[in-house]
Amino acid sequence: MTLEHRIVLPAAPSGRPPLVVLLHGLGADEEDLLPLAPHLDPRLLVISVRAPLPASAGYAWYGVDWARDPPRRDPGQVLASRDRLLGFVEEAVAAHRADAERVFLLGFSQGAMISLAAGLARPELIRGVVAHSGRLLPEAVPEPPPAALARLEVLLLHGRSDEVVPARRGREARDALAPLLERRVAYREWPWLGHRISRLSRRAAARWLGARLG
Repeated sequence: MTLEHRIVLPAAPSGRPPLVVLLHGLGADEEDLLPLAPHLDPRLLVISVRAPLPASAGYAWYGVDWARDPPRRDPGQVLASRDRLLGFVEEAVAAHRADAERVFLLGFSQGAMISLAAGLARPELIRGVVAHSGRLLPEAVPEPPPAALARLEVLLLHGRSDEVVPARRGREARDALAPLLERRVAYREWPWLGHRISRLSRRAAARWLGARLG
């Protein structure tokens, strides 16, 4: 398969397991979100994937020019990583005989941004997205939005004390997605939470995913 990854098989196996793909943030790797797996629905096949670009530490989904104020990302790398991720998801569904109707992405920070980009680009492939501590990148919003968006659902999770991606970015994503998804977007925010996944936000993600498995 085209991206480095780790796999956690379902604790409750089935012939066509639902799939969730975990996407780490800038400077991490495929091990970073793997500890989430035991807390997710036992029916899920969990694949934690490594971003394709090397960073100063760990890996990145796209480069950021920190010398600029404000820092500037590379939109071409955003779209290239989005497309590589989507290709990987198709490979994973075929290789593991996953249920193509129940494919989810769960991303943190930069991984959340790529998750949203992938879901909006291929909603016929991605059933839902959990985006934790991220934002909606303008280049990731389809124009005009595809009719298939009628299927996509999104959960946005954020901390009001996030010092890396301010909570207003999460609220902006909620407000931008609401008309595209006809209100099929949920938003949770915790006043004390910084740029990390907490026990409560992890539970919120797990409940949301479990509720969509049927």
